[in-house]
Amino acid sequence: MCVFCSIVRGETAAQWVLDEPDVVGFLDARPVFKGHLLVVPREHVVTLADVPPRLLAPLMTAVQRVSAVMPEALGAQGTFVAANNVVSQSVPHLHWHVVPRTKGDGLRGFFWPRTKYADEAEAATYADRLRTALRTSG
Repeated sequence: MCVFCSIVRGETAAQWVLDEPDVVGFLDARPVFKGHLLVVPREHVVTLADVPPRLLAPLMTAVQRVSAVMPEALGAQGTFVAANNVVSQSVPHLHWHVVPRTKGDGLRGFFWPRTKYADEAEAATYADRLRTALRTSG
């Protein structure tokens, strides 16, 4: 069973930030930095090569929007955006990582440190800040 499909169906809990017809975004349960978001197509596809052309624009537009609002919403200086295809893809459902970045934050290359939210309330606060920024971004 695909955990991301389970999240999309509402069977597995997640802190949702983005809920669009073809794409959803939710906080990574093991964030590199707090506010680390995963953007996934609702439809189960494993790799970028598997994405039907009709989903490319909605998917990449969602990634672009999240990346654009994240710095102001979270007090970051920029973002790191990445997707793995098969190798290092922990969940076999295409997902884009959008990670808040600040100079000197310790992220070096592809050795991603992981952090934790203190609790669900703290995670909900980060998700709400990002949802608000997306709603007001147009």
